[in-house]
Amino acid sequence: MHDEHDVPLASLTTMRVGGPAARLVTGQTIDEVVDAVREVDDADEPLLVLGGGSNLVIADAGFAGSVVRLATDGVTVESADLCGGVMVRVAAGVVWDDFVAQAVREGWSGVEALSGIPGSTGATPVQNVGAYGQEVAQTIASVRVYDRAQQQVRTLASVDCDFTYRHSVFKATSRYVVLDVLFQLIPSELSQPVRYADLAGQLGVDTGERVPLGEAREAVLAQRRLRGMVLDESDHDTWSCGSFFTNPILSAHRFGTLESRAATRLGPDASAPPRFTDTDGNVKTSAAWLIDKAGFAKGYALPGSGAALSTKHTLAITNRGEATAYDVAALARHLQQGVHDVFGVTLVNEPVFVGHDL
Repeated sequence: MHDEHDVPLASLTTMRVGGPAARLVTGQTIDEVVDAVREVDDADEPLLVLGGGSNLVIADAGFAGSVVRLATDGVTVESADLCGGVMVRVAAGVVWDDFVAQAVREGWSGVEALSGIPGSTGATPVQNVGAYGQEVAQTIASVRVYDRAQQQVRTLASVDCDFTYRHSVFKATSRYVVLDVLFQLIPSELSQPVRYADLAGQLGVDTGERVPLGEAREAVLAQRRLRGMVLDESDHDTWSCGSFFTNPILSAHRFGTLESRAATRLGPDASAPPRFTDTDGNVKTSAAWLIDKAGFAKGYALPGSGAALSTKHTLAITNRGEATAYDVAALARHLQQGVHDVFGVTLVNEPVFVGHDL
């Protein structure tokens, strides 16, 4: 293990804000990660587990405890057959998009629509990351974790992970540290059915059709680049946590209230809030639409702030180069309040705030 003290954390996150860690331990094997976490717990010290840093907003004061950074590596095919698919175990520290690229090269279908998402593989079940009609939960067979309460390594089957929209048992508690993930993918040169209209349009197919894996990946990356959602050192629109707020899920009654308020605010001829109904009758709507229609255009910033909405997409809060965590939180609160004042909907942040909150 590599052990350091007073290490700046900003450069280890995609938002690039945050103060130093009192202590940073880098674990390159599962044993090193488990030993480091157990040591911190035995000392009753604060713990922060850090992967790719793509979903963290760390306070300007930093973290007054131990940060355990996951630097584990390895992609292992455990079995492959036509009936059971391809079972692939991926270490938590593996860069997620590197694994997706490998899956596409190898002809493993099921995660191609998740191309370009920043961060580590170990973070994907925590957030149940999703994009363009796919969620990582659809391909996860099990997750191996270190259970801090029982002080032992355990394997949780997918059904035990409580996956819902952008949520899981791992996000609900700090009890578990993800060590690796077992994916069940489909051996195929074709993508899963294309479910996102813009993506289908770019590919020149109808929704529900399948395309070669490589074409699906490139189309997804192109869509994400249009929105500033593919990491680029020179593009401040990508200095972000990606989508900052989750899309609200409302009851049918509450969505009806939203439609009424939108018609009053925007006029009867304006576009209605997007709606996607689930099997329970609830309605998912667009956080980006709400932000935009509440009056916050692309590039919006508070006076004197180093944080601003992306110039490409209203759902991303970005660091324009010299933002502080305070700037990011202040803008997020401002957007939340503005959307609530106009539409009566409270946006929920997707990134995890460390050492501060909204």
